[in-house]
Order: sequence, then structure tokens, then C-alpha cells
Amino acid sequence: MAVPIIQQVRVGAYIMKQRLKGREKYPLVLMLEPLFRCNLACPGCGKIDYEDDVLNRRLSFEQCMEAVDECGAPIVSIPGGEPLIHKEIKQIVDGIVARKKFVYLCTNALLLEKRLGDFEPSPYLTFSVHLDGLEHHHDRAVAQAGTFKRAVSAIKAAKAKGFRVNVNCTLFDQMTAEECAEFFDFCTNDLQVEGITVSPGYAYERAPDQDHFLGRTKTKNLFRDIFRLKGDKKWRFSQSTLFMDFLVGNQEYHCTPWGNPTHNIFGWQKPCYLLSEGYASSFKALMEETEWDTYGTGNYEKCADCMVHCGYEPTAVTDTVKHPLKALKIFLRGLDTEKPMAPEISLENQRPAKFVFEDVVETNTDRLAREEAERRAKADHRAA
Repeated sequence: MAVPIIQQVRVGAYIMKQRLKGREKYPLVLMLEPLFRCNLACPGCGKIDYEDDVLNRRLSFEQCMEAVDECGAPIVSIPGGEPLIHKEIKQIVDGIVARKKFVYLCTNALLLEKRLGDFEPSPYLTFSVHLDGLEHHHDRAVAQAGTFKRAVSAIKAAKAKGFRVNVNCTLFDQMTAEECAEFFDFCTNDLQVEGITVSPGYAYERAPDQDHFLGRTKTKNLFRDIFRLKGDKKWRFSQSTLFMDFLVGNQEYHCTPWGNPTHNIFGWQKPCYLLSEGYASSFKALMEETEWDTYGTGNYEKCADCMVHCGYEPTAVTDTVKHPLKALKIFLRGLDTEKPMAPEISLENQRPAKFVFEDVVETNTDRLAREEAERRAKADHRAA
């Protein structure tokens, strides 16, 4: 099963609890980035373009647990960077599982086979392995030959040891619908992973490759073409039916950026995992101080083409809880790839993009350096 029953029940109960309390904004998934350093340099990635003094920093185990407790989300996704580089990743995962939170450890799997012995199979732990298509497409997407074979080997090894494994697939405009369908067949039938997390790539402003990101119209047409090929195939996706219905153009959703808040070495990232335009000192400050209405498709130029799961899956999940019959009907009937698409959000009044990355990083790097110097001074004073 793509999502364990226990997770569906816990998340559903959590959402109902928030609604009964009258909360309009609440987190579903904490995006916990304990480091930015990676052992790959994918041309479509905008997460690793930092100076070495930033790439060498890590969130400690204690800092990670503070973020998990402060946020309170029932699910914790651990992206990066490459989390398996982190020396305390076992303790971080164990600490989250001990809190009965569901952990999705995102990895390119280059170190996974070597580190499998550090972890215990659990319904609370899923390895989410990055694969962007079959061998040719994946190795080109990550700019390193041989990564596909190593990832596949690691997936099989993890499955053999009883671990839950998902495939995390980011689509660009380099694969045809037929190639995508073949890849989904491979993941479902050959790898037999629990589910596939699929999303169009986000056009990070500092990604080296800016030529292959999908716009919203291209995304919807690509997913319609893919699902026209599905037939009676039993593809398993670790996403809600309504999010998949959104990808094929049948739902007019606005993103829910607070649904997947991000915490990393700089603090709580404003406004979301995909955009870094400032940091809050606490989760409470993030929720209260971020000008949420100024972001999202139709509001901000950088968000114009975004249909990424970390922004829209929380919207779809909330809609599922509010309208379970609608979701059930689509689940039973399948995705309609022929009816007219839902109206697109107008971009007429969106504000222009602000390019503040350099200033944000510089300001927060200086702050971290100052805090580190203060910690060392206090330690030296105590030692004296």
C-alpha cells in the first residue's frame, strides 16, 4: 500500500483536530533539512549553490528534535542535500520515530546500501529514493553515469530487508509520456516500491539548467498523456487522488505553503521549501509573520508555473478531508483525461519577482558566524 493505513488514520485525525480547534493554517509535513551538502550536483537543483562554509554546516540532533516538537506536524520529510552524509542521521530518524511521527528520508541512494544496517524497518520509516526516469534519463538528470544502477540496487537491498521504499520522481520536459509510463511500470512491477511521489520540477532561480522546467500547461498536458496510457495498470502513487487530479488539470487549487514548512541551518524558511526569501526565528514566528497572501500562483511571479507536491499536496489532502465523496468517486472512476480543464489562475495581478537570495544567504551566514563566535567565547570563559 502506498500510504500505510496507520498513517492515513493518524493524519486524518490530526486534520480533524485542527479543524475542530478552528485553525485555518497548520502544518502537515515538516521539511527538515539538516544539511545542504550533497554528493551529486544535479543541473536542475537549486539547493546546493552555497559557499563551503554553509555547505559544511549541519543541524544537530538536538536542533532537529526541537524543530520536530515545535512544528508538531505528523509527518517529517528529510531532504537535503543528501541526508545520509549527516553523521547523526540515525539518531535523527530514531528520535522522530520514537515520537510516532512518519519519516520520509529522501536520498539519492548512493550511500543507502552502506547505511542500511543503521536503521530498523518500521511503518514509521520510508526511504524515498530519488529516480528521475529510467537509466538514460536519470543519469542525465543527475549528471553522473552509474547512479541509476546504484539506486536500483539499493532499493532492492532495502526491500529485501523489509524497509518501506518510495521512488521520488521529478519530471522535466525531457521525457515523453510513453517514457514516463514505462518508468512507472518499472517502479511498480520490477522494483515493487510502495509508491511513487511524482511532481513537475520547480524552476529554482539558481539552478544551472533553466531550459527544461515544465510550465503549468505543459505539465497538465503531459500528465493527461501519461494517464491515457495507464489502462488497467496498477501504478501506485504516494499522493492523494485529488493531487493527481490536479496534475491532469481537473482541480483549480491554490497552494498551501504553510502545509509543508521548512527548517534548515538558517532557521524557518520563508515562505516555503521552494523559495528562500527570509527566515523566521521560530515556527510560531514563521506562521504569524510571513505575508502568505503575497505568494502563490497568481500572486507572485516566481510561483507562476509551480505545481509541486510540497505546495499543492496539502491543499489536496485538506480538500479530501472536506469532500471525501468527491475524492472517492475519482479514485473509483480514475482520472478523467478528456474533459475540459479547470480554469487557470490569472497571472494578471501577480507582483514581480524579487531576487534576494544573495542578501538572505549573506545575512544569515553572518548571523551564524556571530552565534558560533559567541558560543565559543562562552565555552572558553567556562573553561577558564
